[in-house]
Amino acid sequence: MQEDFYIEVECQQRNQHGQSICGDVFMSRKLKDEGRTILVLSDGLGSGVKANVLGTLTASMILNYMKVNKDIRKAAEVIMKTLPVCSKRKASYSTFTIVEIECDGETRIICYDNPDCLILRGLESFIPECEELHLEGEANKGKILFSYRFKAQKEDRIVFCSDGVTNSGMGSHRLPFGWGMDNVHQFASSLIRKQPFISARHLGNGIVERACANYGNQPKDDTSCAVLYYREPRNLMISTGPPYEKSKDAKLVKQLSEFEGCKIVCGGTTAGIISRELQKPIKVDLDISDSELPPVSYIEGIDLVTEGILTLGKVYRILKNYNQNTSLRNGPADRIVKLLLESDKIFIINGTKINVAHQDPKLPVELEIRRTVVKNIVGLLEEKFLKEVDLSYI
Repeated sequence: MQEDFYIEVECQQRNQHGQSICGDVFMSRKLKDEGRTILVLSDGLGSGVKANVLGTLTASMILNYMKVNKDIRKAAEVIMKTLPVCSKRKASYSTFTIVEIECDGETRIICYDNPDCLILRGLESFIPECEELHLEGEANKGKILFSYRFKAQKEDRIVFCSDGVTNSGMGSHRLPFGWGMDNVHQFASSLIRKQPFISARHLGNGIVERACANYGNQPKDDTSCAVLYYREPRNLMISTGPPYEKSKDAKLVKQLSEFEGCKIVCGGTTAGIISRELQKPIKVDLDISDSELPPVSYIEGIDLVTEGILTLGKVYRILKNYNQNTSLRNGPADRIVKLLLESDKIFIINGTKINVAHQDPKLPVELEIRRTVVKNIVGLLEEKFLKEVDLSYI
């Protein structure tokens, strides 16, 4: 992605009332080496487990095919020819929307039987040139894929959803024909007008909550809304562990001091180095916000100072189990996770001096070497949360 903007991606979902699983499936993959990001929202036929299986099958096939084939139209066409058709309803087992973003902001969208995408530039929507792809073959005769292509700009947004959003309220006195995409546009614009830099998560959540309200808070269909937001990147740096050589302490502190963005220090030894080099005292917060972890500390110029390996281990566990229903508290690990999720480009400086205490076999297995824990966190941030992570060692 260009250096001047970043893509924030978020999908908010609510299950059909009475169902334990959502039949809409959202998947994403960032191909770092190619500078491509691929997103798929698939709406499986029916509801519940069956719909989820069909949606997952469709989304997985699309992602795996596009990983080795850059032709988004070809991918969609192949998937349509591969997926079976319901013998009773004569309908495809899944509808889908595919969004592919290149590193230069070039964006392509393929839509099959899902509501149209809402592309916002500021508060106004625009529709890029549309190309229709008519499918061949007996099973798909008469079916059309809609293809869009445009060059994204900073502050552009793409909103795409399942028909659970646009059909919400259908049959009611207020919305006899459903909410519809025009009303979704008006509602999204009103949220952006109030908060010009509203996050993808909050915008998507606002739309889904309003759709659920249209249903009387008992959704009659799976309801999903994904949002892409091309915006100014938010940077964060984490320094954990002392440098291998003491002579590099000053270099570490210089990197941290000159960094423009949020700064976190994990580890008592590392905090001591920062305090000594900056000649700033460490102030410990005596309030215990997490009984499992030591309290946070403060150093002037640093946003957050915590203990090291225990805290990072818990950060990993929270990230691993994180979903849209996760409620973060105010403990040290929770605060780090909040800052990580609010950031886009994350720089981690991992000191390579081994703390002998963490090699003691009498200590819990949980106390892995810092390097392993950090690598696990990096993997989750990149794969699950689509963050750009730069990991360096000192």
